[in-house]
Amino acid sequence: MSLPDPEKSQAARLLRRAALCGLVASLGLVSACTVRPLYSSQPPTVGSPVAAAAELASISIKPVGTRYGQQVRNNLIFAFGQGSGEPASPAYTLDLGVTELVESAAIVQVQTEEDEPTAGTVTLTANYVLRDATGAVVAVGKRSIPSSFDRPRQEFAAYRAQIDAENRAARELADLLRLAIAQDLAKHKKA
Repeated sequence: MSLPDPEKSQAARLLRRAALCGLVASLGLVSACTVRPLYSSQPPTVGSPVAAAAELASISIKPVGTRYGQQVRNNLIFAFGQGSGEPASPAYTLDLGVTELVESAAIVQVQTEEDEPTAGTVTLTANYVLRDATGAVVAVGKRSIPSSFDRPRQEFAAYRAQIDAENRAARELADLLRLAIAQDLAKHKKA
């Protein structure tokens, strides 16, 4: 039977102390990290009096010329103001350009021999420029969303299906833009 080696036990104690100190230091670093919801009611940065939701509500969106562009604009106004409409005195102005691409997704006719498309995809793409009250550019971005639809043989039904796909894409694109612009504003406040 042998006695424990005093040099090995001292090295083991030092190793345990170093590991314990490393664990305490890493816990200290991790506790300094904070995670905050993007749409919380707390100020976006320390010392900022404006909450993220109020900052989004202070964005005015310039008119858009197309039907689907207007759908995106209306959904954004509703989302930014949480149903209250456009701000009376906006702190930011959003220039919004929306384009549409309609493509045939599939050509499959089960009952006829005609090569008519039976499905389509509407892709809405939005380019935006966010400016502050002085006219300085805060953010520039581009987002895109596709929406599929069936093309029945009846002309009006096919037209209506495309309109419904445009409306779906406009709602989803507005949600995407709201998130992107909120992130842009949070980055701008940090800078």
